[in-house]
Amino acid sequence: MPAGWHRRGVLAGLAAMPAMPALARRGVVATGPVQPTWPSLVEHYRYPDWFRDAKFGIWSHWGPQSVPEQGDWYGRLLYMQGHPMYRHHLETYGHPADTGMMEIQNRWTADRWDPDALMKRFVKAGAKYFVSLACHHDNLDCYDSAHHAWNSMRVGPKRDVVGIWAKTARAAGLRFGVSNHASHAWHWYQPAYGYDPEGPRKGQRYDAYRLTAADGRGKWWQGLDPQALYTGRHMVAPDEIDTIAAMDTWHAAHDGQWIETAPPGDARYARQWLLRQTDLIEKYRPDFCYMDNYELPFGPIGLAAAADYYNRSIRWHGKVDVVLTAKQLKPYARFGLVQDVERGFSDRLWEEPWQTDTCIGDWFYNRARFTDRSYKSAEDVVQRLVDVVSKNGNLLLSIPQRGDGTIDAEEERILDDLARWMAINGSAIFGSRPFHVYGEGPTQLAVGMQNEGSFKGFDTRDVRFTVKGGALNIFFLKPPRGKVKIAALGATRWPGRIERVELLGGGEVTYRHGAEALELDMTAGPDIVPVVRINGRGIEPARNGGSARALVPTASRAPLPV
Repeated sequence: MPAGWHRRGVLAGLAAMPAMPALARRGVVATGPVQPTWPSLVEHYRYPDWFRDAKFGIWSHWGPQSVPEQGDWYGRLLYMQGHPMYRHHLETYGHPADTGMMEIQNRWTADRWDPDALMKRFVKAGAKYFVSLACHHDNLDCYDSAHHAWNSMRVGPKRDVVGIWAKTARAAGLRFGVSNHASHAWHWYQPAYGYDPEGPRKGQRYDAYRLTAADGRGKWWQGLDPQALYTGRHMVAPDEIDTIAAMDTWHAAHDGQWIETAPPGDARYARQWLLRQTDLIEKYRPDFCYMDNYELPFGPIGLAAAADYYNRSIRWHGKVDVVLTAKQLKPYARFGLVQDVERGFSDRLWEEPWQTDTCIGDWFYNRARFTDRSYKSAEDVVQRLVDVVSKNGNLLLSIPQRGDGTIDAEEERILDDLARWMAINGSAIFGSRPFHVYGEGPTQLAVGMQNEGSFKGFDTRDVRFTVKGGALNIFFLKPPRGKVKIAALGATRWPGRIERVELLGGGEVTYRHGAEALELDMTAGPDIVPVVRINGRGIEPARNGGSARALVPTASRAPLPV
């Protein structure tokens, strides 16, 4: 896409938004050298050293959808008759025509939340940055929002959740981030305007369809407009649907898509999203902002939000020293943001820093993960961290909290196991850079997002590398027992000079640097990802991997598969 054409298109889009010039004049959108165009984002962006060094972050993906303890997307699926979450809601809270998601939001009490104690655990587990969910698709701002009345100061906890997390994380020495998922609320919430197509309450519209601000008189939500929460009738199912299967098909075809545009005929929603986003950035000055979007939402509005964030960073730090993530970046966008690969893998060493995000269970707390012991183990987490870091990436890991703010005993055990591994091996992760090859082994990773479920596990021959302080770190993703050979470090492929080989947390390792392979005696070692460190000469990081400067993409440079 020619830069000039794209710039003209973006500026034309901005001009079509009546509120945009006024927002800039009033200082709501920060002005500066960064313009709301992809070429300008690429020109001014630099990957911060703090992010390149951090490698591992922990995410509190926590909000009102944690209350039912049923897992992800409760606020949408409770409105879909036949779904297990609909059944749970009917049995636990009542029919969604009477009791909907707004009532669940007010049940989010956070009454046992101890952010200081949790942060201490996260720091011991190795976190170098911490991310707070600011607003999910359920459209509740978990902070002191100036532009959205449905926020955690008025609903649920009656506390500034993001502000408390920010203070706690920074006091612990961590970089602080936020995540914004609200751009999808308008299509995600449309089933709340639906109805049961079958059964005793067939055809009775759910709460979003019938409630107005006037209905709140004398109730806990007096002064709040449910339509501001549920976003309005943008894709409402027609009256004539009479089977559950037909209703599911209708939603899948209409509001069940991942839509990055504004609601049809409703530019106000996108402008309001921008007000909320810039307020969030200015209030909490995050070092990191996760956008749950393929590229940026709402076309020129999303670009304005990115430019605003970068220009504010220049005011705060004298340079762009923040991280803004998005997904599925095309070539023209690839070096203007940090690319995020949600719950997925890469099969190659990236030229620029990137991130994968995942969770030890469901994004929102699911009690079944505890009862059936189906969380990711500490070994699973370390393997993912090592694989990603060896390929020039970071891992952002969510630890789900209950609605009251606590984590369960199994999550505590996983964090404690991570802390023990980090205490011995963290020096091979933090502040490291990729080697000229990321590693070797027989396991072929399926490239892409949302593909963790098909992963079958690593092999004892799968190894990964990092470089730090002139030393080469070798990670064995599954602990081998006995003698192992690493072909990538054979003298004909890597003519470095080895002076000492040691097992971190152990002693020296017997080795032979042959022409075809480096042979190591790994008879002894820990049960989770042992790390061998080589000191010597000729150990250098990858020439391009981890470049702090955003590289201007050329016409021939294809996007990395994600």
